[in-house]
Amino acid sequence: MNSMKYKGYHARVEYDPDDHIFVGRIIGIRDVVGFHGESVQELEAAFGEAVDNYLAACEQLGQKPNKPHSGNLMLRVPVEVHAAIAAAAETSGKSINQWAAGVLEKACQ
Repeated sequence: MNSMKYKGYHARVEYDPDDHIFVGRIIGIRDVVGFHGESVQELEAAFGEAVDNYLAACEQLGQKPNKPHSGNLMLRVPVEVHAAIAAAAETSGKSINQWAAGVLEKACQ
């Protein structure tokens, strides 16, 4: 997946071969915010403009903008996996949260 980041918001980007443009959409929020551009520079500018316009529209309407993510993640895993995670975290000298954050961050790259 191709993605972009601006002011804490992330966007998914795809190429539309029919229109010969890049098309993006902010992900991780309930509202639908899209943008497009013919070049990488246009796409980056359009993304920034889309986020800024979204935030301005929310302010003008007196609504709170959807936050991309809180940083809290609840996972349910089998007991055996939880035990293995706890052991791996303790072995590395980290809390489960620190260990899991590192593993998840590495997996996302």
